[in-house]
Amino acid sequence: MTTVNGTGSGAAAAAATQQQQQTSTIAADFNMFLKLLTAQMQNQDPLDPMDTSEYAQQLVQYSQVEQSLQQTGALQSILAQISSQNMAQASAYIGKEARFDSAVSGLGSDPATWTYYVDGTPKAITAKVTDASGKVVHEASIDPSNQGRFSWDGTLADGTRAPEGAYTLALTVDGGNGVQLNSTINSVGIVKDVVTDGVNILLGVNGIRMSVNGLVAVSAPTSASPAPEPTPLPA
Repeated sequence: MTTVNGTGSGAAAAAATQQQQQTSTIAADFNMFLKLLTAQMQNQDPLDPMDTSEYAQQLVQYSQVEQSLQQTGALQSILAQISSQNMAQASAYIGKEARFDSAVSGLGSDPATWTYYVDGTPKAITAKVTDASGKVVHEASIDPSNQGRFSWDGTLADGTRAPEGAYTLALTVDGGNGVQLNSTINSVGIVKDVVTDGVNILLGVNGIRMSVNGLVAVSAPTSASPAPEPTPLPA
């Protein structure tokens, strides 16, 4: 399943593995240091005893490093608990329509859907949908008087349906007299589930994972009549 605006699911595991490796290394080094110190003390010249101040300083340094690793472990445990609490809170989003600060939307059992806002009064709007590789898979002309929402059911030019996955919407907005207007695009979908990788909270929306950090709005599923179908551009 595609993840948008999220880190890999192995982030938490990698951090825990790194800490275990660091702890094992410092423990092995400390044990070796104690063995060498004991051997030197047992075999020192009683008439010329060695200076122990340097060894005492190293003991303090080892202790400080070990304490720092323990504090890091405690902080990671606290963060894991906070992540679990955040996931429990995010579960309230299930069944709601979520809007994300992203032009990437999922095509699954439901059409890929976006909302958009044009800064100005458009004369013509052209929509282009691209797949994960950047290939244009759908292009259509949108009635400029019907601003607000754009959906694509995955139908390709040859009548077949595009595979499920993540798709990106881009708009070209003609304001007249050769002026191109700016637009803001958000992806929209119904939240089906909530997961965590131990660090991030991810929302399952129409077959893809969206980071909760990109969430900009949550509302009840729209019951309004669907927007008129955009007019496909001639091939």
